[in-house]
Amino acid sequence: MLLTADVGNTNIKLGVFDGDKLVNKLRVSTNRAKTSDEFAVELYTFFQIYSIDANAVDASIISSVVPKVTEPLREAIQIVTGVKSLVIGPGLKTGMELKIDHPETLGADLVCGCVGAYKKYGGPLIMIFMGTATVIAYVDENFAYKGGIIAPGVNISLDALTSGGALLPSVDLRTPKKVICTNTTDCIRSAITHGTACMLDGMIDKFSEEAGKDCVLVATGGLAPQMIKNCAHKITFDENIILEGLYQIYQKNSKQYTTPKG
Repeated sequence: MLLTADVGNTNIKLGVFDGDKLVNKLRVSTNRAKTSDEFAVELYTFFQIYSIDANAVDASIISSVVPKVTEPLREAIQIVTGVKSLVIGPGLKTGMELKIDHPETLGADLVCGCVGAYKKYGGPLIMIFMGTATVIAYVDENFAYKGGIIAPGVNISLDALTSGGALLPSVDLRTPKKVICTNTTDCIRSAITHGTACMLDGMIDKFSEEAGKDCVLVATGGLAPQMIKNCAHKITFDENIILEGLYQIYQKNSKQYTTPKG
């Protein structure tokens, strides 16, 4: 079995693959202060709850955008499973050409998400990541990553608005029935939900125009389902696409790299 880990700024998502099938997954909050022993306890508990045999895990791969967490998590995985994890970074083959100014700066999660989505849905691809930041990426029909945009995430935008405006209340992210609202709370909700949808639709139009092609549209991230349902474009939501990309990248590197026990 293959253990995959996607370390984001807000959450860590773990997935266990048996063959090419994702059979178990877990989401925990990202805590930069946790030690390898604390991560090991969480991982061991995960295995116990879902009756996963740690000895059956014979490989592991990590995508991380939080360097302080990467090594403690890697150590925890080795404590529990005996496996040395691969970490997404320079030297690993992805099959995707990076045609951007500084390829080494591209987030590991973006690489994995685009690899997973292109392999699953094809291209040219517009891939939307809705996490701490909202990232929209473009991968052309030749499986080349051509760039994209980075915007404040939905929660960051909402927090900045309500914390910076003394008379503005904190609100949840329910989508109001109308765009033009008649009270402060719904006005904020409309701006965040419908406004985000408008931004996504507009960027998709701009990307497609610049690429000169219609694109496959895929989104991932905890807030993506709610945001894309307000979009005019039909966007496929895939919550596990980064884990699936990790699986694909591991398969591409498994003959070159080994993850021995011990």
